[in-house]
Amino acid sequence: MPPRRRFTVPLPGGASLALGERVLVMGVINVTPDSFSDGGRLFDPAIAIEAGVRMAEEGADLIDVGGESTRPGAAPLNDAEERRRVLPVIEGLVGRVRVPISVDTYKASTAAAALAAGAALVNDVSGLRYEPALADVVARHGAAIVLMHTRGRSRQMYEQASYHDVIAEVLDELRESVAFATTSGIAVERIILDPGLGFAKDAAHSYEALARLDEYAELGRPLLVGPSRKSFLAKPIGGSLPAPDRDWATAAAVASAVLAGVHIVRVHAIREMLQVVRVADEIRRYHS
Repeated sequence: MPPRRRFTVPLPGGASLALGERVLVMGVINVTPDSFSDGGRLFDPAIAIEAGVRMAEEGADLIDVGGESTRPGAAPLNDAEERRRVLPVIEGLVGRVRVPISVDTYKASTAAAALAAGAALVNDVSGLRYEPALADVVARHGAAIVLMHTRGRSRQMYEQASYHDVIAEVLDELRESVAFATTSGIAVERIILDPGLGFAKDAAHSYEALARLDEYAELGRPLLVGPSRKSFLAKPIGGSLPAPDRDWATAAAVASAVLAGVHIVRVHAIREMLQVVRVADEIRRYHS
């Protein structure tokens, strides 16, 4: 295993993310009534804020707050409702935790409001393909951005899950997103990439992406992966396991990702996955 490359990702206000010495753990807060992972348990802002505080206490390095379900087949959400869901949670967390807050959105207006409220990163599942104006917002605020790979919208993404070489094509499409971001004024140092496990990819594509994560190093940017509780994990273990029961399967994917050299893992169960990350990181450290 080659050494994990180190990066410093600037954040607003002079802060930064140090990536590479150890894998960072990003906690997921879904402020939605139809979250695939918890069935809407965190839809109430007060409950979501307490969940985020608990994640930080358990060791999360970042917290990602989203108001629109991006699971395959989910209906799109209008801007005003998305802001109504996420802003109280972001404002509440900024006042109570010391870790950076990320907003999970592809909408320019939501990102602008969230960054003004104290968020430091934008996690864009579309890689700037849904709302290109988002790039201007990120550049203007000096925020960091996660560019994820997908194809099509939630209701059509599986129709576009056709690849001759999934890794080569995802690499090419992520390069396009990076090029658009930098042309739009986002400093390349502020860009993190995500191969988009489960997005416009069937189970075989997602497993291939996990198995070949080391190949993404050629893009020259830090890598985030989010396997947590996704449906592709259930395929080898019967296919019908509900999302909340997929944490053991998630642990296997997280360990594999850490050993492959990723910089951030995005997960739901912080305490459990932090143990997985630390042990896998230690194994990797001793690999000659």
